[in-house]
Amino acid sequence: GVLTSLNKLGLETGANQLPAIRQWFREQPLESFVSQCMDLANLRAICMTNSPFDPQEKNVWDQNPTRDERFLTGLRLDPLLLDWNNAGKHLKSWGYEVDENLSDSSCQEIIRFLNDWKQKINPLYLMVSLPPTFSYPANDTTTKILKEAVIPFCRDSGLPLALMIGVKRAVNPSLQLAGDGLGRADLVALESLCAENQDVKFLCTVLSRENQQELCVIGRKFRNLHIFGCWWFTNIPSIIEEMTRLRLELLGTSFTAQHSDARVLDQVIYKWNHSRQIMIDVLTDKYTHLSQTGWPLTDQAIQRDVNNLLGAGFEEFCR
Repeated sequence: GVLTSLNKLGLETGANQLPAIRQWFREQPLESFVSQCMDLANLRAICMTNSPFDPQEKNVWDQNPTRDERFLTGLRLDPLLLDWNNAGKHLKSWGYEVDENLSDSSCQEIIRFLNDWKQKINPLYLMVSLPPTFSYPANDTTTKILKEAVIPFCRDSGLPLALMIGVKRAVNPSLQLAGDGLGRADLVALESLCAENQDVKFLCTVLSRENQQELCVIGRKFRNLHIFGCWWFTNIPSIIEEMTRLRLELLGTSFTAQHSDARVLDQVIYKWNHSRQIMIDVLTDKYTHLSQTGWPLTDQAIQRDVNNLLGAGFEEFCR
């Protein structure tokens, strides 16, 4: 992946090129580099991760910054749902009247907080990364906040809730941000959320290869669930191909094949170059098999399918 990105950027990738590569990156103007990466990845927009609990990010949004319309927002809720003790203290310091025990009035204040951030950043969806141990319903603060604040907010606002399930944080703390791992999740929690809240939209991607078939089957059962992307450790060519074939065979084109998740911007270059080629190969096989049955194929139908897989289906689901 790194070599693909460097090659597309026009850089030499020999063993002794690292100092020159680092110097080249230091010299790039931010705005033109963003445009270059998006052009090379052939992207018209990128969905971000935006956390009100990140002090640097909150400070930027509090200043009502000028927006680059290519960057769409996603309101991230990890601390709110997974670390209420600390998240509650933050909310209280920001003027929201919440308490440790999550009283009814506290849940209403959380909804007010979500509404305030909806107005502030205009998110496309709410999102949370969850551990493989996530369960719902459960006798914990995560379930209470979901059931009494986040889901009612999503229902009223029409915004989807994106669940990214399977990350094990800080498996190796010495690696800091690079120290996370993965685990197989119990997707009964997802089934329960979708069944209990069929008037709420859910997006989902899972990190473990072993969960992919189960996720697709759940996607067949619930119209309020949209499956998307090859997240993190599944973003390698062999697994992207396996997942794309599996999803096409179980879901048709009612999923989003890939998404713009990238910790470093230029990762989108290799991510989309690899993924598009895999999609070409997989779709060629599927259309060949389809034509052999006598089904008539048209350019219009193929274009529709590709558009759906590359974002149109996601946009329609989120409306």
